[in-house]
Amino acid sequence: MSVGQVFPQHYSTQLAAKVTEVNQLLAEFSPPAPEVFTSPAEHYRLRAEFRIWHDGDDMYHAMFDPVTKAKIRIDYFPVACKTIADFMPVLIEHLQFNHELRYKLYQIDYLATLSGELLVSLIYKKPLDDTWLEHARQLTEQLASIYKVKFIGRARKQKLMVSEDFVIEQFDLMGKSLRYQQVESSFTQPNGQVNVQMLTWAKQVADQLSDDLLELYCGNGNFSIALAPSFNQVVATEISRTSIKSAQYNIELNNIENLQVLQMSAEDVAAALQQGNTLKKLDLSTLQLNTVLVDPPRAGLDAATEQLVASFNDIIYISCNPNTLATNLATLCLTHDIVRYAIFDQFPYTAHIETGVWLRKR
Repeated sequence: MSVGQVFPQHYSTQLAAKVTEVNQLLAEFSPPAPEVFTSPAEHYRLRAEFRIWHDGDDMYHAMFDPVTKAKIRIDYFPVACKTIADFMPVLIEHLQFNHELRYKLYQIDYLATLSGELLVSLIYKKPLDDTWLEHARQLTEQLASIYKVKFIGRARKQKLMVSEDFVIEQFDLMGKSLRYQQVESSFTQPNGQVNVQMLTWAKQVADQLSDDLLELYCGNGNFSIALAPSFNQVVATEISRTSIKSAQYNIELNNIENLQVLQMSAEDVAAALQQGNTLKKLDLSTLQLNTVLVDPPRAGLDAATEQLVASFNDIIYISCNPNTLATNLATLCLTHDIVRYAIFDQFPYTAHIETGVWLRKR
């Protein structure tokens, strides 16, 4: 894909090639036929980051070719959701002759939601002060009648907020409305519509299970909040303090009463469970943790976590890297069979693909 462009006429062919590659990679584990979940062919990303290029009175968003390193001017970005793509030229128009907001502006980061909220981080190579904040506040008021936008100013060791540093995502999942706080600079799923499909698939699996759930790498509670109604109790763990705070916020936001989140790495969880039956003073003897959900980073599961996961009756494994998934399945499939297998195209026009498998102990 050319930087900043999409080619909807080629989407189906490119996705088919990725599906074939993943099928070949996982064939030795005898999975069922994959359930393939497609992305919109354009306007699918809820996050985008750009350098800002200044050329006399002109200024514009820019990206760089990963191979040639050449600068590419971006006036419209069809990769981004419509909320971001339509706002980008509007923002440039308002910044272009506002010296206080434009001077030394180096980068702009966008975070949007399916529900139409937008958070814009303006990043500078200069100190920011109350004058900047007042100009940003005035800009927010000018745009408020059309855009649900919030601005943040960032500079070295500085962060100024006009209001909050987060947006609230909201969507319906199988008849239930869910809301999530999504914080600037924290991980969120970039393809919102595919994320809803991932959660729906995982919820369909969870509805066939029972007892209690352990989730590792829970982030802001993306999966655990959606799946909590399917289980008696849910224990979720995450290493990032910011994500843990968001998960706790989201638990209250969605009135979830059977979910606890703990700040622990997956490795620490595995070590704790090997040494006893507690996690940070949480007595697990009162729970029936028969199901585990993992959504690890690209490196996959380390050996200790892999051993822990293999002890569960049911495993829901969401993977952003089919190669490390295959490595983990070489161990997990010694004791488990793949019941369902899904492919989620989070990243159209790239080699990246998300995969989901439900494994059940033989």
